[in-house]
Amino acid sequence: MVFDTEVYSNTGGQASKASQIGQVAQFAAAGKAIAKKSLAEIAMSYGYIYVAQIAMGADMNQTIKAITEAEAYHGPSLIIGYAPCEMHSIKGGMTNCQAEMKNAVDCGYWNMFRFNPALKAQGKNPFTVDSKEAKTSYRDFIMNEARYSRLTREFPERAEVLFKKAEDNSVERYAHLQKLVSLYSEEEKQ
Repeated sequence: MVFDTEVYSNTGGQASKASQIGQVAQFAAAGKAIAKKSLAEIAMSYGYIYVAQIAMGADMNQTIKAITEAEAYHGPSLIIGYAPCEMHSIKGGMTNCQAEMKNAVDCGYWNMFRFNPALKAQGKNPFTVDSKEAKTSYRDFIMNEARYSRLTREFPERAEVLFKKAEDNSVERYAHLQKLVSLYSEEEKQ
């Protein structure tokens, strides 16, 4: 189980490969300019690891299903859970953590999916996207956290560029996940 806070917290919160575009951190005061790595896709590339991305506050049933499938899978399993933390400086504080998870999924910031290699042996598609296409504002979501809104005060022009890039990246990421559904569907037919 990986609790993804998107912040390298144990040494002061600097940017890392797990940080999103536009996120302000200790050693990225002008906002991170490159996309986050996909730990899930790295693990999925092996072909025999159960992988899921979850956000408990967005969909408790999907969370339980992923944990149940991971436990039942005969092989290594990896569950990556979106985990807002105090370093995000969410408006209203950490009491809004579950709502923040739902907001992250609703705007396309975080995607939920499951990759179950055991389904391929059953002639089924092993990859399922549990998130829907974004239905709320990406920009409104990130502006609810000081790790992003701070950039608009200190580097407003750069913030605009990075936030647009991040939003475009979120749309591309969802489209990529949909392509993976098709790709794995084609593989099952072979």
